[in-house]
Amino acid sequence: MTRKTVIFLFPVLLTLLMLSACAPGSGSYSPVDRANFLAGIWHGWIAPFTLIIGLFNKSIRVYETINTGWWYDFGFYIAVISGFGSLSLARGRKHRRNRQDDD
Repeated sequence: MTRKTVIFLFPVLLTLLMLSACAPGSGSYSPVDRANFLAGIWHGWIAPFTLIIGLFNKSIRVYETINTGWWYDFGFYIAVISGFGSLSLARGRKHRRNRQDDD
């Protein structure tokens, strides 16, 4: 492996390790200390990563079942929609810009 490859892979692997430590289903929540609104936002943002990690680790889930209820759901869905929705908006702007350049 070249030095550039190692320099690139180290932060990627470190980030994945940190994300898996606070992923839903990792055992960091209990019935006494439930996942709240802010945890819902975080879990929504990292949902694509936890989906991939969950393929290899059966204890990691996309959604934390030990949560505060409606507020956790609200934070989770806001993050999922804003994350994936912003990607489609950025793609739509680029697509419209390319179409205008062609005209």
